[in-house]
Amino acid sequence: MPKDYEWLHWAKHKDLYGPISTVRVLKTRVIIISDLQTAIDLLDTKSSIYSNRPKFPFAGEMIGWNRQMILSQYDERFRLMRKYVKSFIGTRAAITAHKGVQEMETRYFLARVLEDPSSVIDQIRKSAGSTFLKLSHGYTVDTTRPDTLVELVENASKEFHTATLPGEWLIDSIPLMRFLPEWFPGEHFKKVGKVFREHNIEQANRPVDFVRRQMAAGIEVPSFTSQMLRKGLNEYEEDVVMWGANSLYGGGTDTTTAALTTFILIMVLYPEVQKKAQAEIDAIVGNDRLPEVDDRPKLPYLEAVLMEVLRYHPIGPMGIPHCVAQDDVYKGMFIPKDSIVLVNLWLIAHNPEIYPDPDRFDPERFYGENKQLDPQTFVYGFGRRACPGRELSNSNMFLLMSMFLSVFNITKAVDSKGNVIEPRHEFGSGTVSHAKPFDFSIKPRSAAAEAMVRNIFDEYPPPRSNAEDL
Repeated sequence: MPKDYEWLHWAKHKDLYGPISTVRVLKTRVIIISDLQTAIDLLDTKSSIYSNRPKFPFAGEMIGWNRQMILSQYDERFRLMRKYVKSFIGTRAAITAHKGVQEMETRYFLARVLEDPSSVIDQIRKSAGSTFLKLSHGYTVDTTRPDTLVELVENASKEFHTATLPGEWLIDSIPLMRFLPEWFPGEHFKKVGKVFREHNIEQANRPVDFVRRQMAAGIEVPSFTSQMLRKGLNEYEEDVVMWGANSLYGGGTDTTTAALTTFILIMVLYPEVQKKAQAEIDAIVGNDRLPEVDDRPKLPYLEAVLMEVLRYHPIGPMGIPHCVAQDDVYKGMFIPKDSIVLVNLWLIAHNPEIYPDPDRFDPERFYGENKQLDPQTFVYGFGRRACPGRELSNSNMFLLMSMFLSVFNITKAVDSKGNVIEPRHEFGSGTVSHAKPFDFSIKPRSAAAEAMVRNIFDEYPPPRSNAEDL
């Protein structure tokens, strides 16, 4: 099993075996899907039997990530959690209520980038985290120093990626190992799992406790959690809400950061795309204000840039594994119950039959009359496991992209001798794939743009952080 660049490793299977192939790991059967139609036929058309998740003995059962939406089994609890979350952020109509939060947090992002342009990637993560925590728990992040809640959730997120590394934990292949005593050789995973579980539970409990205290004092900021708790739910439903709220932040921050880091890299590598997007913003929005959520329908080229960012390097190149709930047959091939199904989203996005010259970043694919296939068809998942927060995620990304380009230019960096530094163009491995660190230069587009950004904190004083309240 590959530990790095999984999408490239599995891509070889398409030429060798066709659009669907099988790998056996001990008693586990892994189905590799390498083309879009096969993925649609199975995960969309037969969604009722392909919507389960594998039972990860370590990450899921020992650490408790199976209570989160991402690894939850496809059962009544999952469906209720998805219903709650989708009602809050799952449609364009639903996210209209949140545009004020999105726009304010993105303004603060611009002001922080102006203070320290080199920190733009860190500021993207802070902006995404601030937005999602405000929406999920009404929590205001401390952006001036490390924030207690952000550190807690980020640490749990890193531990999730560690716990789900393919082949890293022998218990995932031999589940009976969990019944061995702790003194038995090779039982290190139990000590690690105990610590990871404590962190996972704490990241879910502490922000909900914060909301309850704020509600008791009558000072809560409206959020998904407070809105749901006011419905008078029973204990089971409140537990679903707690983990659903945690999924909002955990599922949105890292993926949004990955996509927008790709956007920043692309703007450095393709200055002609940047200039065309800026020309559209200038023509529609002007230079005396920042773009807003309501401007989005009038900026089709920038929308095409967003779609191409999602296609060029899918956030999760291999997606999240599905699991088959019952025996199935597809085109004469027997697919046994409990088989794990992986879809090579990166390979689909780079299929030259769907996207000619796939290694070139070209927003024109989604602009004008002869548009190519919308990458949202597959990059956000399939069937009943498709991401319920994609509308909010797209809205956040579009807003940050439009505001950023309206006031900043990003170019290749220049060293002390005046030599242009070619940026690194590589991506890391993992469930969520980020661009590796690269060089760049960010400067305001004009004195007027700089003044507009510099005045943001004066015009919109940041609210007090809730870090101490937590």
